[in-house]
Amino acid sequence: MKELKRSFLVFSTLLLSFCLWPYIAQCENGKNMGEKGPSKPIVINSTTLEADNKKRIITFQGDVEALMEGFNVYCQKMVIYYVEAREDKGPEEAGTKIDRVIATGGVKIVRAEGGTATGKKAVYYHSDQKLVLTGKPVVKQGNNFVEGDQITLFLKEDRSVVESLKDKKVRAVIFPGQEKGQGLGSGR
Repeated sequence: MKELKRSFLVFSTLLLSFCLWPYIAQCENGKNMGEKGPSKPIVINSTTLEADNKKRIITFQGDVEALMEGFNVYCQKMVIYYVEAREDKGPEEAGTKIDRVIATGGVKIVRAEGGTATGKKAVYYHSDQKLVLTGKPVVKQGNNFVEGDQITLFLKEDRSVVESLKDKKVRAVIFPGQEKGQGLGSGR
């Protein structure tokens, strides 16, 4: 029983460890990074990039790869919605802030430490610090995995919710005693 509890704790940590989107948000204008900040830049590769300043969106499309320290995100389309921060809040609050990020089309989030999250769509809401995976989402660590119709990570609250719709059930497969990161490959 103790081994099962330990495995469940490791698995719960896996769900909460997919904090890619807050990392992106921390990198905006160097805000919320503290003194150190990221040691490596975020690199986003795609077939096309379109910036629409009137609508305040940046769209990356076609084999999108967002590479950053500790995480890689793969998808077909990534749209970043941003807002202009209010100037009257002071210089540290002025500038551009990310509102939300939507990744669609074969979304795969890979942690350098091991573990993947996949789905058809991932939406990160910056102000709520919430990540929602839909479209047959699955979070894996080694042979352990959880799946449902929607996986929501409430990052501020250090909790997650896996839901299924209609008559379906949430499914979790946990191998007691498996070490973290065991059996994982990296990349796409």
